[in-house]
Amino acid sequence: MAILNVELGERSYPIVVDSGLLSRKDLFQQYVNANEVMVVTDETVAPLYLDNLLNTLSGFNVTCHVLPDGEEHKSLATLAELLDTMVAAPCSRETTLIALGGGVVGDIAGFAASCYQRGINYLQVPTTLLAQVDSAVGGKTAVNHVRGKNLIGAFYQPRCVIADTDTLSTLDSRQLSAGIAEVVKYGCIRDAELFTWLEQNIDKLGQCDRDTVSHTIIECCRNKAELVATDEVEQGDRALLNLGHTFAHAIETVTGYGTWLHGEAVSAGISLAADMSCRLGWLEQKDVERIRALLRRANLPVCAPAEMTVADFMRNMARDKKVVAGRIRLVLLKAIGEATLVSDYPDDVLQTVLESAATY
Repeated sequence: MAILNVELGERSYPIVVDSGLLSRKDLFQQYVNANEVMVVTDETVAPLYLDNLLNTLSGFNVTCHVLPDGEEHKSLATLAELLDTMVAAPCSRETTLIALGGGVVGDIAGFAASCYQRGINYLQVPTTLLAQVDSAVGGKTAVNHVRGKNLIGAFYQPRCVIADTDTLSTLDSRQLSAGIAEVVKYGCIRDAELFTWLEQNIDKLGQCDRDTVSHTIIECCRNKAELVATDEVEQGDRALLNLGHTFAHAIETVTGYGTWLHGEAVSAGISLAADMSCRLGWLEQKDVERIRALLRRANLPVCAPAEMTVADFMRNMARDKKVVAGRIRLVLLKAIGEATLVSDYPDDVLQTVLESAATY
């Protein structure tokens, strides 16, 4: 069992990575406040893992809420339904909320925990690769708005992240690939050694090889924990974790939430960011091709949707949370393993990148 810590003073918490964790009653008992538990999951995960978790939680007073599956349901309406269930239960300030599922479940449940009775204890139990390597760690919680991704939310840290690698065995290939996009991101922004390792092991990761998966999760969580510990609410280097995301959120908003998986949009966004970095004279063309080759090997897109216009991108990127004084800030690459947040780029370079976005 691997244990990493997110060091945030009184809000510090562990990330536990191993197989069979859903059955570890002692582990859950350690982080559940009292006898009251609210389990939040979705209609895809519930038939697979809810009974296992409920068996582990035997002896606790447990209420369950099953969300509809999919990014298109990550909304204020879905959040309101969850809060209605919590009020009706009734949940108290002693209740521990457990998010069992992928990124959508974790985001909605975490946001509910942050605002229910001004904040209650919660645990992240991610069941997808994307959630285990990225979204379950760091305390970002949110729902989408029709005009923009993750525009409504809060920073709210869990008590613990419990990543049971056994749950990845039921992921379909598309969901697994979507998670790999976030893994590649870490290699691009701050871990060139991880990037090279991925070039050598991407096929085994795509086959969900147990040792490869465990190493991947541990390395990504180590990277994220280090960034979150130094910049919890994204005022500095934590923003580097958004490589490709400004482009990606525009893709998801324009195409309709759920049409492209988040990781698929991130993959295309990383490709666009690499192109812009190259056009600015920072990233060598051969490294752009290395990045795209790795993404393609993971069956991920490196082009934006053909129907998206420059105006579509610009309109939606202007709502990005990193915008300052009306200026779109972008995470770009100086090299593989070295990222930077910039706003003083030439506008015509961004224009050229967006005009070429569907043709790589």
